[in-house]
Amino acid sequence: MTGFAAAKGAGEGYTWAWDIRSVNARGLDVRMRLPDWIEGLETPVKTAVAGVAARGNVTVNLKLSREEGASDERIDRATLDRVLAQLAEVGATAAVAGVHLGKPTTAEVLAMRGVLVSGGSDTEIGALSKAIAADLPALVQAFDDMRQAEGSALSRVIEGQLDLIEKLTAEAAALAEARKDQMADKLRENLARVMDNVDGADPARVAQELAVIAVKTDVTEEIDRLTAHVAAARDLLATDGPVGRKLDFLSQEFNREANTLCSKSQSTELTRVGLDLKATIDQMREQVQNVE
Repeated sequence: MTGFAAAKGAGEGYTWAWDIRSVNARGLDVRMRLPDWIEGLETPVKTAVAGVAARGNVTVNLKLSREEGASDERIDRATLDRVLAQLAEVGATAAVAGVHLGKPTTAEVLAMRGVLVSGGSDTEIGALSKAIAADLPALVQAFDDMRQAEGSALSRVIEGQLDLIEKLTAEAAALAEARKDQMADKLRENLARVMDNVDGADPARVAQELAVIAVKTDVTEEIDRLTAHVAAARDLLATDGPVGRKLDFLSQEFNREANTLCSKSQSTELTRVGLDLKATIDQMREQVQNVE
């Protein structure tokens, strides 16, 4: 189910902006775009999202900026100690060889690779990570609130479509009942025409063929299944938890029965109802794709 939420925060010398968005999918796939120098956020993000979503492609973004006037550079003491030791070793070796080397300036030492690094110390990064993660519950709650609101709206739309399917199914049942006598008369006329022109026809064989024809034109089973599918879909909509995949499967069953109804109709009016059913079912299935 689609959803979106955003949040902003500040602390520990930084400002940040979260956003989370999702589209429907067969399973749950959480994708994160987080600063690579901050560790410890992936697990809280996945846990928070999994707490409210069972399906969907969910993307979580975090943009982080240093507050104006604050520097995000620091000296890596371990690297500095190593560089100074290397410089001392080079100077001593040069002195033994009688080579005089000038002393590097402070700026030159700071410019050496790895001496100045971005980001704070491990302690500072840990505090920053904790402050950022504190925004997650409210962010995910806002995300879920939007999804719940959309789910309620979708439920009302699908309920309306089910009402129309139920109405069309009842209309199909009435048309099928009304054509029974007409179909029986037509069968008798066709049978009389055949019997008048065929000598020695096997009565048992004729009766068997008539039974097959009757079955091929009987839509009672399709109407009963459509009625049952409507009830099943309403039960699913009233159920807590993910129902999107079940509704999608049920939509396919709706479509199968409508197709069979059209193929058996042998009636302009019944075909019209069957086509209206197919159109409504297709519309419902499009909406079902957005249901978790």
